[in-house]
Amino acid sequence: MKKSLRPLFSLVLLIAVGTALSCRAAVRRNLNFSPPELRVSVIRPPILNQTLLSFAAVELGEAESREEINRLLEGNYGYGRHRSISSYGRENHDTHRRAIGRIPAQLLHPRYTKLWPSFRENLRNWARSKRFQPDIMKELMAMVKQPLDRHYGSTGLVSIQSGPFYSSCAVVGNSGILLKKDYAEFIDSHEMVIRLNNARTEGFHKKVGSKTTLAFVNSNMLHYCARREGCFCHPYGEQIPIVMYICQPAHFMDYVLCNLTHKAPLIITDVRFDVLCARIVKYYSIKDFVEKTGKPLEDWAAAHDGSIFHYSSGMQAIMLALGICEKVSIFGFGKSNDAKHHYHTNQKAELHLHDYEAEYIFYDDLVNRPEAIPFLRDAGFKIPPVTIYY
Repeated sequence: MKKSLRPLFSLVLLIAVGTALSCRAAVRRNLNFSPPELRVSVIRPPILNQTLLSFAAVELGEAESREEINRLLEGNYGYGRHRSISSYGRENHDTHRRAIGRIPAQLLHPRYTKLWPSFRENLRNWARSKRFQPDIMKELMAMVKQPLDRHYGSTGLVSIQSGPFYSSCAVVGNSGILLKKDYAEFIDSHEMVIRLNNARTEGFHKKVGSKTTLAFVNSNMLHYCARREGCFCHPYGEQIPIVMYICQPAHFMDYVLCNLTHKAPLIITDVRFDVLCARIVKYYSIKDFVEKTGKPLEDWAAAHDGSIFHYSSGMQAIMLALGICEKVSIFGFGKSNDAKHHYHTNQKAELHLHDYEAEYIFYDDLVNRPEAIPFLRDAGFKIPPVTIYY
């Protein structure tokens, strides 16, 4: 480089370096940037559906449930190995009281002594069948509809149309919003009308209808009915069939007792169906929790009492209708600030072991996005048309 150009080049280089340093300082000031404390936005990847599905498959209370079932089956109730139930009646009062802590007290009543073999057989078969099998939806016809058809065919109480499915089914929930509408006549026009947990229609028939062809209950209801003379559990009439799911293994004793006197079918839902319903509701509950709170999956259990979290009776009744009906109408599901929780009671609060908001999302998918519902979709089950009436 010529000597005459060196001063000019040095000047240009000095200006360029100075400008760069000034710009860098300005950028640092504007962005509050300092190299030792580099600020980086952490973007968490969305949780994949498969992760939610896997988490929904974990049954947090399974170990305790198995322990309870084994205790009932083996007859080991906490003091003395394999002590039979009949021996409890010969123990003194203090021993009897200690035993109550390990086995439901009502099962110690003498009237149950002869029922224990049948009780254990039903419980054992139920426990052995407990597994995840979405194809159970395709078996509901044989398990539920066929017994109902035989019953109504022999009694003539209801005219059942020929065909593999009921032409129309109304699942009537117990929400107080029913009192704000006039759906009674429309509800009664359905071939199959399913009501929940023995909600009475007397005094409310102008709003909720009067026809009932199937009572869907949880086993807590039958447990309460078992205390009555003759195990009466028929607010809709003794000839109305009952379908129920088991809440506690000990409730099989109520089933064995009540089934001796019931004039209509008393059907227990298949435990595989129970497992399917539980997974679907848990999936929607976890998904809703993560999306709304941004918290990790592991925090869901604490927020929803994970070990006792359960689907509602209404949810499973709707699932049952999906398997036996050509089209399903849903009434009395939902809530309003100016409506009672139940139309027939003064109950104001929802049960914490249910996640009604998650179930409402599930119902919305049944109507608008049935292809998005996990487990049912994967099993290849075709969901019939569903309409919700608010």
